[in-house]
Amino acid sequence: MTTPYKAVQSVSFLTTNAVFIGRSIRLSLRNVEALLMAVILPVMLMLLFTYVFGGAIDTTGNYVNYVVPGIILLCAGFGSSSTAVNVAEDMTNGIIDRFRTMPITSISVITGHVVASVARNLLATGIVIGVAYLVGFRPTGSVMDWLGALGVITLFILAFTWLFAAIGLASGNPSAASGYGFALLFLPYISSAFVPTDTMPTWLRGVADNQPITPVIETIRGLLTGTPIDNSAWLAAGWCVLLLLIAIGWSIWTFRRKAARR
Repeated sequence: MTTPYKAVQSVSFLTTNAVFIGRSIRLSLRNVEALLMAVILPVMLMLLFTYVFGGAIDTTGNYVNYVVPGIILLCAGFGSSSTAVNVAEDMTNGIIDRFRTMPITSISVITGHVVASVARNLLATGIVIGVAYLVGFRPTGSVMDWLGALGVITLFILAFTWLFAAIGLASGNPSAASGYGFALLFLPYISSAFVPTDTMPTWLRGVADNQPITPVIETIRGLLTGTPIDNSAWLAAGWCVLLLLIAIGWSIWTFRRKAARR
């Protein structure tokens, strides 16, 4: 009797997650405005920095190759931030109570939002890279370098999406989730995304060099354009894994605490 029971439980868990992932993807497709803004804003910033500020920052005309890795992470941040709002809406509109009455793992609704967001962000990243090619981005990385960069980008998106999901769970309403999540979107600006950190004041350089965004950007930049990576790859992986573990643990703890009070 034990084996069939475990099999049913396993299939039920996988099916539940598949259903919630499909639900979140459908919600994303219906919210076309949010999907467009997640792509348009980073593209506009890339055009702004390339054509307006780029000539002053780098007179050689190669600034687009420098700035694209930072724009990729900025795109990922904008795309992931909507997860906080979506999760907060589910936690406050009563639908979680309905899910808890069903024989399913209700926290799978959060997993659904995360997986759908990662897929949406990877699509947006591809579009941003395509536009970057049109404005002069010329990477020199090999196929393996591109695969490595894609792996780093995916890990970063996954970590930050779970972090935004945790913020959405901890927030009292969607508006608060949007406000709290917006604070994280400033991190790329205090990094090596747009200018080298050695051009910053000493106190600010210390912040920029020791936050998670900078090593991720330097790793992607090194893989795609051949700049030195040094120990950035290990730091990037370490930061992403650490943030991912913290975010998942925070999400599970917050979901169980809030669900138990309903």
